[in-house]
Amino acid sequence: MAENNEFIREVDEDYRRDQVARIWKRYNALIITAAILLVAAVGGYNYWRHAERARAELASERFDKASRLAKDGKGEEADRDFAAIQAEGPGGYALLARFRLAAETGKRDAAAGAQAYDKLAADSGIGDTLRDLARLRAALLRLDGPDPAGALTSLQGLAAPANAFRHTAREMLGLTALKRGDIEGAGRWFDQIAADGETPQGLRQRVEIYQALVAGGPVTVTEAKPENAAPPPITR
Repeated sequence: MAENNEFIREVDEDYRRDQVARIWKRYNALIITAAILLVAAVGGYNYWRHAERARAELASERFDKASRLAKDGKGEEADRDFAAIQAEGPGGYALLARFRLAAETGKRDAAAGAQAYDKLAADSGIGDTLRDLARLRAALLRLDGPDPAGALTSLQGLAAPANAFRHTAREMLGLTALKRGDIEGAGRWFDQIAADGETPQGLRQRVEIYQALVAGGPVTVTEAKPENAAPPPITR
């Protein structure tokens, strides 16, 4: 019985060797080609990773340099570097440069900065959270402009309960209402902030001050009347 089993194993091994030999004879060119392609693919992937890492390091250095230029008041040079990163840098740094370029533009020209943020908000290629951030920045730049109606509408949309930027939007809406003398409207926004369990602690402390102002009601500023001038002293 043992001899039969050994014979069967030998026959089975011979059969497998013959099968492998036939497969190799028929497909050896394809097998060699596939192996070469696999090696080339692995090598290409490693080269791509190295190139991307080098691009990211270069973009990081250029971004730091542009940020220092902006801090030192060299706006034109900073803008050129941010624009170059936007055009040539890897995706993450290119997007970061777009936001920074819009911010630097807004410091010099609020309307132009808001338009730059509008382009970011309209870009369907970036995430919804970043698009909302761009909407918020654009609204804040327009809020003190000659026609803040659009900014207020945008902030109201961002004040929705699930929005990541609702806290800032509600605070700005409340302060704008308070500035306009709309005490009731300001109170509603501040109450929403106070009732939100995720309101940051710093904002919660500010809201206590805002609510105290709302509770005090409108403040009427009257112009002080000058007192009657005392008669000149009588001299003899």
